[in-house]
Amino acid sequence: MSVDKPQADRLLRLAQVIEIAGIGKTMIYRLMRQQKFPQPFKPGGYASRWSESEVEAWRQAQRESAPSK
Repeated sequence: MSVDKPQADRLLRLAQVIEIAGIGKTMIYRLMRQQKFPQPFKPGGYASRWSESEVEAWRQAQRESAPSK
């Protein structure tokens, strides 16, 4: 019997977040200030990293809330 391991949650750089979210840096930081986008982790220094699962969940929520045509 095999037990599935939970998938490790990668920490993404800003460029990867921009690609997944489909919005620019300024909009990401604006939404973060409004508590409408996942907050980054600070692994050290000035670096910011976002949880891949949180960014994907945000993207899915945006798709579900979009008006259908």
